Amino acid sequence: MTLFDIVHLIQESESSTALRESQYAFPLLEAFHLLGLAVSFGLILLTDLRLTGLLLKRIPLAELLNQLRHYIFGGFALTFITGGLLFWAEAETLYTNLPFWLKVGCMVLACLNALYFELKWGHRATQWANEAVLPRAATRAGWISLSFWTLATVFGRSIPYYL
Repeated sequence: MTLFDIVHLIQESESSTALRESQYAFPLLEAFHLLGLAVSFGLILLTDLRLTGLLLKRIPLAELLNQLRHYIFGGFALTFITGGLLFWAEAETLYTNLPFWLKVGCMVLACLNALYFELKWGHRATQWANEAVLPRAATRAGWISLSFWTLATVFGRSIPYYL
């Protein structure tokens, strides 16, 4: 069984059809997906701008990360869950959609960057907590994150135009 066969089975399932054809479920999923995106990407944007040194220089990085981390993860969880359901509703269509795959690729790279930063630098943030200029690796992680999340958002918004 190929990946396309699996995607086709998902597309033809009763739950997929019900989601896709629902007058309320699909638009509500899209709305919650965008809400989760606004929360997670908005807060990631603040964090990345602090890492790059462009914004919030007076706020210690460790304090900012501690205050925003749960909201970022909550917004990301909402985005991920609703995105999965949106994929479930239109699996076959998205399988052949180039912006969808570019979005997924950018998200994977952004998440790997975040994981690397968290494991390598996150616990050390208190060491440079009050510095306006952060270590070069932290700044680089901020620029990489900002780039990939921005691209993921642009590609995500491009999906309907490629259908």
